[in-house]
Amino acid sequence: MAATLASPLALAQPTEAAMPTTLEPALKGERLSFQSGGLPVNLYMAGEGPPLLLIHSVNAAASAAEVRPLHDHFERTRTVFSIDLPGYGLSDRSDRAYTPRVMTDALHAATALIRQRTGAQAVDALAVSLSSEFLARAATEEPAHYRSVALVSPTGLGRKDKRRGPEGSTLAMPWLLSALRGPGWGGLLFKGLTRPGVIRFFLNKTWGSTAIDEPMWRYAVATAQQPGAEHAPLHFISGGLFSRDIQNVYEALQSPTWMSHGVRGDFTDYAQKTLVADKPNWRISVFQTGAMPYFEQTELFCADYQAFLDAA
Repeated sequence: MAATLASPLALAQPTEAAMPTTLEPALKGERLSFQSGGLPVNLYMAGEGPPLLLIHSVNAAASAAEVRPLHDHFERTRTVFSIDLPGYGLSDRSDRAYTPRVMTDALHAATALIRQRTGAQAVDALAVSLSSEFLARAATEEPAHYRSVALVSPTGLGRKDKRRGPEGSTLAMPWLLSALRGPGWGGLLFKGLTRPGVIRFFLNKTWGSTAIDEPMWRYAVATAQQPGAEHAPLHFISGGLFSRDIQNVYEALQSPTWMSHGVRGDFTDYAQKTLVADKPNWRISVFQTGAMPYFEQTELFCADYQAFLDAA
């Protein structure tokens, strides 16, 4: 598949465009701002060494805070870049269409900037949950730009998932998006979904436990209160960020690929990982945790990931 982003470098130039100022940075390190689709995207950078790109999940209150344990661990040996995807964190949150193409192009632009700054020919990248779909698509479009791909609790591989649609198609339900964005409804729904207690409820389901990461919960509450915070999540809720063809994309991955997942909580159905389990470039690890195993078993997770990186 050919990338629709004709020149990622053209979109990866640092910019001084204004970003929200009421939200504190989620991670330590330098903040970079680059353009994707003409709008600013935030990228945290820390450490020294070969580049590693970290990509948070997609939900109602997502941000780079979701990859903090990995950011802090790998900055000891790598130059770590952790992105706020469009519509989240300190990136632009304007009212526009949020699609897999928008997210994938942001990864192309981020990778171009990382390669430009570090001189690397290819980048190791790790994505969580739905963002695994964006990273997998980016890596199939530009395989030479990704030395390896890691997918943590990836979507699209559940028992009932049927994701063999036309290339680039999505699960978007325009009627639902229209209803959600109707006068007053979108804001009210989003406020309801992002009350502190509701965010805690959903994190409990993600962890499969009440022992969630409290700093991450606090940041999720804060980031969901920012202006424009509802725009990307409403596209997520109405299916517009899910790729209908993702099983084809996963199978097309050429890069060394590591998949990992937990066994607790709502995100434990990976019955169709058999589609890729026997491929020579895929390796799969299972942790006795919830959907973000690196929060619960940081050293074990990072050691397993490092072993994969060394082999790659």
